[in-house]
Amino acid sequence: MDHIEFNIEEELKKLPSQPGVYIMHDKRDEIIYVGKAISLKNRVRQYFQSSRNKTSKIEQMVSRIARFEYIITDSELEALVLECNLIKEHRPRYNTMLKDDKTYPYIKVTVYEDFPRILFSREMKKDKSKYFGPYTSAGAVKDTIELIHKIYQIRTCNRNLPKDIGKERPCLYYHIKQCSAPCQGYISKEEYYKSINQALEFLGGKYSPVMGMLEEKMQKASDEMDYEKAIEYRDLLNSVKQIAQKQKITDSGMEDRDIIAMAKDEKDAVVQVFFVREGRLIGREHFHVTIGAAEDNQQILTSFVKQFYAGTPFIPKELWVQTGLEEESVIGEWLTAKRGQKVKIMVPLKGQKERLVELAEKNAALVLSQDKEKIKREELRTIGAMNEVGGWIGLSGVKRIEAFDISNISGFESVGSMIVYENGKPKRNDYRKFKIKWVKGANDYASMNEVLTRRFSHGLKEMEELKEKGVDKEFGSFTRFPDLIMMDGGRGQVNIALEVMRELGLSIPVCGMVKDDNHRTRGLYYNNVEIPIDRHSEGFKLITRIQDEAHRFAIEYHRSLRSKGQVKSILDDIPDIGPNRRKALMREFKGLEAIKEAEIEDLEKIPGMNARSAKSVYEFFH
Repeated sequence: MDHIEFNIEEELKKLPSQPGVYIMHDKRDEIIYVGKAISLKNRVRQYFQSSRNKTSKIEQMVSRIARFEYIITDSELEALVLECNLIKEHRPRYNTMLKDDKTYPYIKVTVYEDFPRILFSREMKKDKSKYFGPYTSAGAVKDTIELIHKIYQIRTCNRNLPKDIGKERPCLYYHIKQCSAPCQGYISKEEYYKSINQALEFLGGKYSPVMGMLEEKMQKASDEMDYEKAIEYRDLLNSVKQIAQKQKITDSGMEDRDIIAMAKDEKDAVVQVFFVREGRLIGREHFHVTIGAAEDNQQILTSFVKQFYAGTPFIPKELWVQTGLEEESVIGEWLTAKRGQKVKIMVPLKGQKERLVELAEKNAALVLSQDKEKIKREELRTIGAMNEVGGWIGLSGVKRIEAFDISNISGFESVGSMIVYENGKPKRNDYRKFKIKWVKGANDYASMNEVLTRRFSHGLKEMEELKEKGVDKEFGSFTRFPDLIMMDGGRGQVNIALEVMRELGLSIPVCGMVKDDNHRTRGLYYNNVEIPIDRHSEGFKLITRIQDEAHRFAIEYHRSLRSKGQVKSILDDIPDIGPNRRKALMREFKGLEAIKEAEIEDLEKIPGMNARSAKSVYEFFH
């Protein structure tokens, strides 16, 4: 269906009364909103009817709709699943979006193997393994697994046992007493399984048996005056106590549940989730949410629940939520199908349950307020710094800065770099590298002239081509011109840039970043005047970052070319001069001009050179 000929009123009449998903497109054909409906006809028509109940965000979204499409489903549940998938794939701007794409670690026990292993896993697969988690801290999971290996000496290798028993020597873990070496037959299958069962009890939260065992071994080692062994058991005991301390009982129900609450401001929301597994609070996590067309807590929490549980493999038995969800019954049905058991969604209204939800809400509000301060500081460092730089030179609305630098080593090859900062942050996709083609030797001014000419000529050419095609849109980094060009240097470099701008008929402001004798930024050169700047300001720090980044990018490119053998010196063409003699010449004379001016006697004195090679160099240049 061609969106140019799309007649919204006519298409609304054709909408079916069946469940499905609707997709809103703007005039550029980008998807701006995805929704689901029990009746597509009723739901989609509501957007285009005049109503006082519409929020400003929904009105803004509707004004951008150029066309819509829809997909019919057999049930509301199918529509929910399809909606989740489309939102995740297209990330429409008016949908409430979960910013975080986090995965949570599990502890995996391969109980189906003859000699099981205990492993770190980022996903819970439908295999025969036993999984514990999800946990909120990958570090804590790794520490727990390491502790279990130390206590129970469980293998970590992927050898096929018992088939491979005795085929290879025992690994390092056996020698440091973190593996009982079933690969050598040093432990029977039955004894090994006893260790596995104790480890499973430990992972299930039964810490008392292992603590008692470690205390007993520590005391015995101490009585036998084996103090080194006693210290080892003491450290293991302390590690177990630390893990036991983190696993605080929240209630005696021993259920798996997530407790979900949120706090919001005008643009963003933070959702806090407490993870309770087998009655233990194993951790918490917060999630940033961009508010789209949604307005109230119910809509935001509904969007969060759908997106979060579409992406996580573990579904708890209960969800305790701050407020009731829209489409609660179909979401409950969807979660039940994913879990394979009944999932209950509830809003606690009294007692300890309500207090836990309130605690999650307070945590969300705290994160939101802290992040606001962080955002303010970040804006001062970025957009504020850009405005400060613009203010020093009398320019407003500086959003895009391009900076250029030249790198060469002893004049044997030159390369140029272009780096881009937008709104105070590096835009690395728009960085560009230039291998100097028109200039021979170390001539930074001529090299800079070439880089700037190539960069802006290319941009002008692309713009003309787009206009001929009737496209009024900027593509890529070359067709987007900067609000300000910054040169790494003073008057000389600025004049080179201004000359290029005149030749190409452009009027982009050019500013120089002037350094002192110690190569530290001291001011800006603009309109033939050096402007001093406050060394403690955010603008000064931004200029320093831009200078360093331009230099780093040029040097990095030069190194990559040299490492690939792509930088070719004129010395490569001299007969009888190999890599070692070229290096010796470069070390001694520092530049190509000095080598050209050297006499045969001077060349013969270079280490590794003889009369024949010295004569070859001299005759090559003369």
